[in-house]
Formats: sequence, structure tokens, C-alpha cells
Amino acid sequence: MIRCCPLAHPSSRRLLAIPLRTALVRTKEAAMYRITLVVATCCLCALGYSLEQEDLTKASRKALLRATQFLHEKVSVQGTYLWSYSADLQQRRGELPATATQGWVQPPGTPAVALAFLHAYEATGDRIHLEAARASAYALVDTQLASGGWDYWVDFEPQQHDRWFYRKKVDAGQTNAGGQRSTTTYDDDTTQSALRFLLAMDRTLQGQDPNIRRAIEFGLARLLDAQYDNGAWPQRFQGRLPQVPNPRAQAHFPRDWSRTHPGKGYNYAHFYTLNDRVMETIILTLLQAHELYRNPAYLRAAVRGGEFLLLAQMPEPQPAWAQQYNFAVQPAWARAFEPPAIASAESASAMRALITLYLATGEDRFIQPVFKAAAWLQRSRLPNGAWARFYELQTNRPLYFNKRYQLVYSDNDLPTHYAFRGDFGIPGLLRDLERLQRLGREKYLAQRMRKPSPDELRQRLRSLHGQVRDIIQSQDAAGCWLQNNEIRTSLFIRNIEILAEYLRLARALANTSQ
Repeated sequence: MIRCCPLAHPSSRRLLAIPLRTALVRTKEAAMYRITLVVATCCLCALGYSLEQEDLTKASRKALLRATQFLHEKVSVQGTYLWSYSADLQQRRGELPATATQGWVQPPGTPAVALAFLHAYEATGDRIHLEAARASAYALVDTQLASGGWDYWVDFEPQQHDRWFYRKKVDAGQTNAGGQRSTTTYDDDTTQSALRFLLAMDRTLQGQDPNIRRAIEFGLARLLDAQYDNGAWPQRFQGRLPQVPNPRAQAHFPRDWSRTHPGKGYNYAHFYTLNDRVMETIILTLLQAHELYRNPAYLRAAVRGGEFLLLAQMPEPQPAWAQQYNFAVQPAWARAFEPPAIASAESASAMRALITLYLATGEDRFIQPVFKAAAWLQRSRLPNGAWARFYELQTNRPLYFNKRYQLVYSDNDLPTHYAFRGDFGIPGLLRDLERLQRLGREKYLAQRMRKPSPDELRQRLRSLHGQVRDIIQSQDAAGCWLQNNEIRTSLFIRNIEILAEYLRLARALANTSQ
């Protein structure tokens, strides 16, 4: 009797009738063929992915070489960098217009660019990146001030260069500044970013460059000299701190405060400063120095910085922080648009610093105040989900400035040069704090230190493919990326860091298969 194969497609029954045994054999062969085809297809896809990754890896390495060569040979001034340049390099800017002999230290200036070079070297082993980073390190060594750090910019024009009182002059025997400028700036992570880059450079060179090590040790020693007895740091340091009455006072609300700025001649640079992440970035720098050198003085100073943040936390109903405090530890005016107030961005910065100290030391006193501040942030959120930068003392009403720089409660006429509202990284901070609270310190640290699995490395690599391709394709033949017809160091830093991360991940994945 003739039967149709029950596994065949119904349409085949109308075309052909075959013996059952033969049909079953052929069905098995077809199934095996389909399985083989699927496996082969998967292998080809994997091979295609591998080839794509290999091609992207080679292209990424070449793009890094071109970018570093362009910046180092065409753009830098004795190893230093600004923030932006016109395409023909005739117009130059840091935060302010700059000359052809100036470089910027304040991020995203010289240390930030040089650290990207160093990461490119670590990802590739190509010495051009190391030599570009070394040139920047030597520029910072050469321009380190007698007060231990750096101001926003440096200048290599001979007459301008000689107006500064450098450490090298002290080493040469000069004991008096004689009117020369020696102002170390902690604002905007200026000195701190330079020190952290030099720390990274010293680690890479394994301490073999005595000039770099000397600059680090001097800078860190002066950073400790700049710390007040209560653990705070000023915005700027010229070599000496003013005498402070009652240095261990707890932060408190003033009985009253002026709604208008004190005006010309008002000096707040020596006040206790959190503005623009001063305390957070100094503490981070000291912890990195302690991790590298194991000098207990660096850890003690970082801990004392945390102790000041405990003192500076305001009482209820606003258990958060101000941008800066006077010597009575009351919120104080800074610039004409920075009033005495509770500040959301600076509170988030203080919280990050305290979390970092808690993770480094395990001391609960550093984490407990963070939860109170987090609750304040939650209840101070604006209806649109963002935060005001400033909240009025005790009332917690959002404060703003209009374009005439009058202090107001309305946000409908804001100046555009300053972030009077935003999220300030707060949502991510709150998520991270929730995760830390849920896991506990030990599990949180263990998860953070865990090496990614091969599958996780592949997933991360895939997630970068689009960005890496775009970066490579947008680079011109000279190695330059232009944004609105400008050369911007922030864009170079971003692109170099992404390419270096891609190569680092690719190398890590390759090592897992060996």
C-alpha cells in the first residue's frame, strides 16, 4: 500500500506519493540538512561578527593614532591644550579667549586630554600616545606653582610666563614671590585633575620619572597645607590660610541674609567651598594618591574632608549642603548669581564624596547623613522632575535669578550661562544609593570589582559598535574631528575614550579565550 509521509508539507501529498520507509529516511536526511544549515549559518554569523570586530579593532587603533598625532603635532602648545579652536587654529578659547602661547588646565583642558592619551596607550601599547601624555606631564611639571597647584591656564610667552611664581623657582632658591602670581585653583577640578593625571602617569611609568614624582609629592603636600582645621578646603590657595575662630562649629542657618550681593571687593575665595565639586574632587584625588602610595597622611586628609561635610550638613528642614560657607559655617554669597542657599548640585556632590569615603573606610558615619539628604532631594524635586539649583534657606522655595540678576522665585527669565535648574546627575546618584542600601557595602563592592564574563564583554562590545563606526567615519584624513567647524577637545576626549574602551574590551575578550 502506498502512503504519504505524515511529516511532509500538505502540498507535497498532491505532488508525490512515496513508500513510508523511504519517506521517513528522506525526512531524517532533510532534518539533518536543516540542522546542519542552521549550525553553519550560526558559525558564519559568528565568523562575520568576529571579522567585523577585527576590522573595527584595526580601524579603531588607526583612528587613535591619527587623533593623537593630530593633537600632539598640530594643536598642542608645548604639550598643553585649550578647550576649542577654529578649524584653521587662528581662534582659540579656554573658558575665555586664549592666545597662541596659552594652554588650559581646567577641564576639558590639558590634564583631561593627556589622560585620554594615557588610556589610549594602555589600550594599544602604541608609544605615540605615551609620548603625547608625557609631553603634557612635563608641561604641568614646568608650570606647577609654589603654592602647589595650577591656575586655570598657563602661558609660555616669556614675559607672561615669568609673572608666575613656580615651584621650579623655589627649587632654584627663590624664597619670595616678589609680586609674582601663585594662586592654586581648586575650582572646577583644576588642580585636582592635574594631580590625578600625574598620578596615573606615575603609575604607568612605575615611578621611574623623578620629575613627575616630585611634582606629585609637592602638590599633595601643599594640598594638605591648604586644608582648614575642620577639614574644609578653600576655592583658591596662595600658600597660607587665614586664622579661623571656632573651626569646629556646626553648620547653621543665619538669622537673616541679604538678598543682594555684597558687591565689588567681596572676596569669597578663602571660604569653605563645595561649589563646582571642590570637596568631592579633592577627596577623590587624595584617595587615589593613598591607593597608589599607601601614605596614611593622604587617607587622613580625605577622612577629615568627609568630617567637614558632616559638620557642613544643614539641620532640618533642609539636611543638605550649600555651595560655600563663611567662617561661621553659614551659607554665604559667592558670585553675583550664587546666593546663600541650599544647593541641589553641590548636595549631590557632597553625597557622592561621603559614599566614596564610606566605601573606602567602611565607617557608617559617612553614609548615614546621605540618606537624610536623599530624602530632602526627593521632596524638593520640581513638578517637571528636575531640581532647582538653589532653594531658599528654611522655606525651601526654589530660587532663581532673572536676566537683570535679581533674586526671584520665578524661572521664566533665566540667564543662559548658568545651570539654574537641571537633574545634576541626581537620578543616577539616588539609584546607586538605593542599590548600595539594598546590597550592603560588601556585596556592592564585590559586584563592582567582579570581572565581566565573556558574554558580558561581547554584549558591551556590540553596544559600542555603532558609536565606534560613527567616530571612525567622522574623522578626517588628518585625524581631526570637527564640530560646528571647531576643534573641540571635549569631543576628542570623548572619541578617544570610546575607542580606547572598545579596544580594551576586545583585548579582554581575546584573553578569555586563551
